[in-house]
Formats: sequence, structure tokens, C-alpha cells
Amino acid sequence: MIKIWVDADACPVVIKDILFRAAERTGVTVTLIANHYVHTPALHCVHFVQVRSGFDVADDEIVKRLQKGDLVITSDIPLADEVIEAGGHALSVRGEMFSADTIKARVTMRDFMETMRASGINSAGPAALSQRDRQTFANQLDRFLNKM
Repeated sequence: MIKIWVDADACPVVIKDILFRAAERTGVTVTLIANHYVHTPALHCVHFVQVRSGFDVADDEIVKRLQKGDLVITSDIPLADEVIEAGGHALSVRGEMFSADTIKARVTMRDFMETMRASGINSAGPAALSQRDRQTFANQLDRFLNKM
């Protein structure tokens, strides 16, 4: 059975709650990985792994534990790219299912925006997570779990 891995350092609480309800409903294992403590409900299928602090330590742990077909919840584009290359699936907290067809363009755009910011051009960060984003995430998660 597939597992769900969560890049929990930046995952909004409302998305975690959706994941917890899905785990309780379906029995799928959800493991949150972060470099700080994250509260999880007392469910047999929900786990938490705390890693040491450091750049990409949680990401590296997710990739290390990932098995082909597993789902990773992340909005980190380079992590999503690694997950797809390893045979996993990646879903953003806004409900975007990354794919082999789209991830390279997303990596290129991310790198371009990082170069722009490094040259002093300020860009606004992402908008706050909306109700529509939450619903899109929940729908994509349900579709994925039903397919599996």
C-alpha cells in the first residue's frame, strides 16, 4: 500500500487536518517529517519524524524513505522534482499534482524567480491559502487515494 509523506515544515495546519481525516477514513499511512515538533493526532496510521535542523534535511529524509508510487505533499519544487524522478507522486498544498510533463518547467521558473530576487528585484510571496485552494487539495487527494 502506498504511503503519504508530508514536508511538514511549511505545510499549513488546514492541509494537515485534511490529511489526518483522510488517514483516519482510509487507513493510509501519513508520515510528517519536519525539523521542529509537529503535533499529530493519536491515530495508528499517522506518524511524525523529527530530523535535525539544516538546509533540505527534511527533504532528504523524505526522498530516502520514499518508495515508488508513494505520495509526497510539498510545495517545494526541487523536492517535487526529486520525488517524481524517484517514481513517486507530488501534490502541492494548493492541490497542484506535479507530473513528469510539468515539473521541469516549474523548476526552470523557480530558478528564474530566485535569480531575479537575488539581483534585487522584489516579488510578492504566494497568496494566502484560500478556501478554493483547500478544496482543490482535498479533491486531488481524494482522486489520488481512490485511484490507488
